[in-house]
Amino acid sequence: MSAAQREDERQPPVEPNFEPLTPLNFLERARRVHADRIAVQDGEVSFTYARWYERAKRLGQFLLDQGVQRGDRVGVLAWNGEMSLLSHYAVPMIGAQLVQMNVRLSPDEIIYIVGHSSMRLLLSSPDLALSGSLDEACRQVIIDADLDAAVAATEPLADPVRVSDELSAISINYTSGTTGRPKGVVYHHRGAYLNALAMALDHGLDSSSTYLWTLPMFHCNGWCFPWATIAVGARNIAIPKVDPAVVWQLLSEGEVTHLCGAPTVLNMLAESPDARPLDQKVRLLTAGAAPTPTIIGRMESLGFEVDHVYGLTETYGPFTVNVESPQVTPDQRLLQRSRQGDANLTAGHVDVWDPEGRPVPADGATLGEIVMRGNVVMTEYLHDTEATEKAFRDGWFHSGDLGVKYPNGQVELRDRLKDLVISGGENISTVEVERALASHPDVLEAAVVARRDDHWGEVPVAFVSLREGSKATGDDLIEHCREHLARFKCPRDVIFQELPKSSTGKILKTQLRNVANATPTSSS
Repeated sequence: MSAAQREDERQPPVEPNFEPLTPLNFLERARRVHADRIAVQDGEVSFTYARWYERAKRLGQFLLDQGVQRGDRVGVLAWNGEMSLLSHYAVPMIGAQLVQMNVRLSPDEIIYIVGHSSMRLLLSSPDLALSGSLDEACRQVIIDADLDAAVAATEPLADPVRVSDELSAISINYTSGTTGRPKGVVYHHRGAYLNALAMALDHGLDSSSTYLWTLPMFHCNGWCFPWATIAVGARNIAIPKVDPAVVWQLLSEGEVTHLCGAPTVLNMLAESPDARPLDQKVRLLTAGAAPTPTIIGRMESLGFEVDHVYGLTETYGPFTVNVESPQVTPDQRLLQRSRQGDANLTAGHVDVWDPEGRPVPADGATLGEIVMRGNVVMTEYLHDTEATEKAFRDGWFHSGDLGVKYPNGQVELRDRLKDLVISGGENISTVEVERALASHPDVLEAAVVARRDDHWGEVPVAFVSLREGSKATGDDLIEHCREHLARFKCPRDVIFQELPKSSTGKILKTQLRNVANATPTSSS
């Protein structure tokens, strides 16, 4: 049954022993149970749960007044803020689907997504608004004081939609499109509900928590934390962008208890001149790229308790979680903490397969593709049956990530299929080489890519940014790698530069490969 057919269904009678799972239930409950707690703080403005629920209904009615109907798509192109968070409830509250958009997209990419998703309305931050015309069917509304006043003056929605099918779409998240046009990843209410509960559990959220928004809400719906925080009645503090000075100021005030970020955000915080050991523990959940043992150790030394998860846009963000083993020895602990772990409590199953579709040995060495199935795998790629069928072949979602499996069932990411270096017939994991580089005290960040080579086919080349005041040379770093890796795995060249990143903190290796291959080697 298609999503459109589900949305057009008449609502069935209420069943005494079944209720569809939807994050909308989180806010409905929180407005009663946590009525007087602060739900959201954005600058000087804050809202209790009771007031914020009414505000969600007002925004929902405002959207209806703008012509948005059940089954329509509503886009949000905005920095983190109260309105971005509110849209996670107001949009599905009227039966529409949320499309949070990457703030670093080009106008051409935005227009493509507007058209591809058949978007009816786009909410935009003033500095991100399109000056050109959108599709005739889509109207742009600026998130400013006028919109805030209009929402406040609108009568609350009288009859929020009751979700009758938990597998109907709640949101569409577009992939980065690094190898082509971005794909629209469809999430359903059930998956959003279950992964939000997993995030609350794995990150230790409760009603006494204060969650700081250092993670973009457009990234997999903020890894489901717009729903997770509300589920437990936590307080959200919204800041538009990651400013290390602002983050450390809020941390020093002692109220922030939880935050999320990619490893590049961890580096920003650790290298900030404002960095200092915390007076109280703060839980920090990281994903988006494979964190090195080095950065995990640095954050722990500052007083953070690091939670490590792994997933993709197609899995509602985090799918696995690293649960620390009590038997691990101290010298192996950080290495184990950098593994991607096992499927979280609500996700389903994760495995590693060889090219023939068979599970690899659980030896921590044999490479294969990481595959998943379960509750928090996307419904489909919107309007792309071929890509959906390819991703779902053999009844599992194929991630395109290479990894290994350990005897305890944990998986460890070793590379993207497209990033693996094959040199003289040997597979070289760029993640393994990057970890070796990161263990050098002068290295801030490192990325390894393949360079074409006349003799070996490919050789690894390292791009490195050094910590301020450091003077390590390429030869120093290559020699350091030789102390930790087989000689054939070590970089043939080291290029020092700032590493280009996506808006979600991922290093853009496509750009680095272009630089590396501009001057291919001819080695012997």
